[in-house]
Amino acid sequence: MPQTNSSPTVNADSNLAPSVAAGIVAGTPAATAILSDDEYSKFLLRHKNEILPVLRGLITHVSQVTMFFNEGRDMVLTSIVRIDDDAIVLDLGPNSDLNRKALEAPKLFCITQLDKVKIQFLLRGLTLIDDGGRQAFKTPLPETVLRLQRREYFRLALPITRPLSMLVPMKQLDGTQKTLDLQVGDLSGGGLAIVNLPLSVQIEIGMEFHGCRLDLPEIGLITTGLRVCSLMDTRTRGGATLHRAGCEFFNLPGPQATLIQRYIIKIERERKARESGMA
Repeated sequence: MPQTNSSPTVNADSNLAPSVAAGIVAGTPAATAILSDDEYSKFLLRHKNEILPVLRGLITHVSQVTMFFNEGRDMVLTSIVRIDDDAIVLDLGPNSDLNRKALEAPKLFCITQLDKVKIQFLLRGLTLIDDGGRQAFKTPLPETVLRLQRREYFRLALPITRPLSMLVPMKQLDGTQKTLDLQVGDLSGGGLAIVNLPLSVQIEIGMEFHGCRLDLPEIGLITTGLRVCSLMDTRTRGGATLHRAGCEFFNLPGPQATLIQRYIIKIERERKARESGMA
């Protein structure tokens, strides 16, 4: 089974929109596919009066910002402290060596979220300043901000007590075809993650599986194609290795996409009801 790099690959020579890592949009930084500027340009904020409210919202919610640099090999966790005219001030990260490397990077790709909406932007260099007796980063306002609002980018982490499984016809290492009953780890309108792939499965990024079936309790049966977008190995607390595959739907009929959204809304409502009852 192929291994994937645990760091995202970012195209350092491009501007924001064509350098957005698809796996980061989907919540899996291991992916390396690049989104299309044409497809996502309608979500790109280009004017200062559009960008500033988003950045101020990140300050109000103390949203954590992940800055990737050096072709995605390094990252710093930070947050925006305030906006100064045409610049933003950010906290230093906890690692002094990574802070130093970030100061040397000409471009830093930033990922965060606001009210479950993915926010991404590019910073063109940082400077170190004294901010009221403590050190901080300062950088010009990003030229553009990508705010992905489409419903399919909200990913529902499925409750352990109510797991979903999907029947997926897959080719085995011996060349035979077998329909496997695989556990679904999270679900969105655009795809899902399979979390218990057996070692016997021959799978690579880009593979497609047709006629996959997902039964959504109390909602209905979904029949769709799956395309593998990312692969990742994870370890359980007991030390066992699990293979995880991030997949997108294709040939998903519109009425069935609506059923998926209904199921996500249903599970979210139940979760919020439980949380309010515990409060």
